[in-house]
Amino acid sequence: MAGKKKEASLQTSVTNQEQWEEMLTTKGLTVVDVYQQWCGPCRAVVSLLRKIKNELSDDLLHFATAEADNIDALEKYRGKCEPTFLFFGGGELVAVLRGANAPMLQRMIVEELAKEKLVLVQGSGRKVVTLISTCIVG
Repeated sequence: MAGKKKEASLQTSVTNQEQWEEMLTTKGLTVVDVYQQWCGPCRAVVSLLRKIKNELSDDLLHFATAEADNIDALEKYRGKCEPTFLFFGGGELVAVLRGANAPMLQRMIVEELAKEKLVLVQGSGRKVVTLISTCIVG
């Protein structure tokens, strides 16, 4: 049971549109593991996320899981079972990682968190990613 509590506190569970919109207002960088009810979130990366959170110990870094089935904004991720991680800063999509590539995920979290801190501290511009079908344009 203790393991379940740690996971719950590490990753916020987003299961509907209202929770999704609330999550987007979170200050800092939020890394979202998008999943579907029949597939479930990527359990392989939970220990990595915990390690990163403990090492960085940063209040601006947040993790969430989001069920694509009930969130309109995630409709394009339905019907796929590939792990997908969306990075949000200031409510805007700033990066995407497909697949459970732990070294790449760790590097992207560190890099995107550094970028988000610059935006928040210096007011520099945020580079936003636009998804068109399965292509990423930034």
